[in-house]
Amino acid sequence: MRKIVVLFSAAALVFTSACVSQKKYQDLEAQKAVADDKSAQLEEENANLRLSSKAQQERNQALNERVYRLQDTIQQLQFEQSQLSARYADLMSAQEAMQKGSQQEIRKLLEQLQANQNALQKKEDDLFATERALNERSIATAKLERDLKEHNKKMMALESALHQKDSVANALKQKLSDALLNFEGKGLTVKMRDGKVYVSMDEKLMFASGSFVVDKRGEEALRHITAVLEKNPDINVVIEGHTDDVPYIGAGVNSAIVDNWDLSCRRATSVVRLLLKGSTVEESRITAAGRAEYMPVKRAKTPEARQANRRIEIILTPKLDEVLKLLEQ
Repeated sequence: MRKIVVLFSAAALVFTSACVSQKKYQDLEAQKAVADDKSAQLEEENANLRLSSKAQQERNQALNERVYRLQDTIQQLQFEQSQLSARYADLMSAQEAMQKGSQQEIRKLLEQLQANQNALQKKEDDLFATERALNERSIATAKLERDLKEHNKKMMALESALHQKDSVANALKQKLSDALLNFEGKGLTVKMRDGKVYVSMDEKLMFASGSFVVDKRGEEALRHITAVLEKNPDINVVIEGHTDDVPYIGAGVNSAIVDNWDLSCRRATSVVRLLLKGSTVEESRITAAGRAEYMPVKRAKTPEARQANRRIEIILTPKLDEVLKLLEQ
């Protein structure tokens, strides 16, 4: 720019020395002044441009520094990103392994839970079965208690009936003893055994040897027994005929007696007929039985033992209808 001003000034001097006109000189002066102003203006603009260029350079340098810093930051971020990516990959691997382990653990837990539920269900089933068994046992126990009470009630009633029977038997024995007082010790005994009254009548009081016809003395004793039976209708009677073990010898094939069985039965039925003859005793109360020699009171083979075995036994038993009813219930 300065070179232009110098050239311009030189040209102006040459032009002056060539004797240009005043007007032109003035114009030139005016143009010079304009040129100077322009030059000054350009110089100022140039200075401003230099200042602006320096500021721009400073800004460029600052931008470059910032770019460098950004590049460093980017590199640092890229490094951190790579580290984060690696860590993320590790975390993903760990998570996958954890998920796989968690699934296995969850499966184990589910299996354990199922096993616990099965065990609990079994315990509940066992408890329900136990409760049902206890309920059934409670019902059975209650029924057993009711049955036991009923049984005790029956037993008390039975004991009362048996006691009453024994009382009746004792009273009957006393009545028979009183009625047969003149015969006791004379081939007749009255005893009580097992709740029954036994009137035992020896053969010498009742029959001749080998006969089934009752003697007069025996008929008299039977009439006293019939009188007692008529006054005690609740007494059942069994007439048993007994012989000794000596075989019976009859009077040939036409004999009415065959053996000891036959003789014992005939004697029993003879006594039954005399008890019923002219009495009000019901036939259904009396049973005749022949025992032959098979229920001896003495087992010796002596004459005395055989004589004791030849007998009639009248067994009197209070009716057990009430007792039997109680037993049947």
